[in-house]
Amino acid sequence: MQETKEQKQNLYEGMYILSAHLTEDARNKAFEKIKKSITDKGGEIVKIHDQGKRRLAYPITQNREGYYYLMYFTVDPIAISELWHDYRLNENLIRFITLRTDEVLEELKFKQLPEQ
Repeated sequence: MQETKEQKQNLYEGMYILSAHLTEDARNKAFEKIKKSITDKGGEIVKIHDQGKRRLAYPITQNREGYYYLMYFTVDPIAISELWHDYRLNENLIRFITLRTDEVLEELKFKQLPEQ
């Protein structure tokens, strides 16, 4: 009995921070490159949360701000290391993290910080 590709796919949550120095067109192309890497490896994009431009907690390679994207996608676990390799070659991607998850958050909610 042969296992289908869909049975082997896991759900992942990826956070991507793109350089704030990019034009809107260049930023869109850089993010499309990330999405294409996933779909080229047989993955499927489930949901994308565009978090917009935000200040970084600390400077990263002379960047103080970045554009944040949270994306849910399915892909074969074997493809994750190949994706990380592709991400490292993307000079406009200043940080990324990929975590396995069990659910897709339809809406992002954050707790209010206490006033100081």
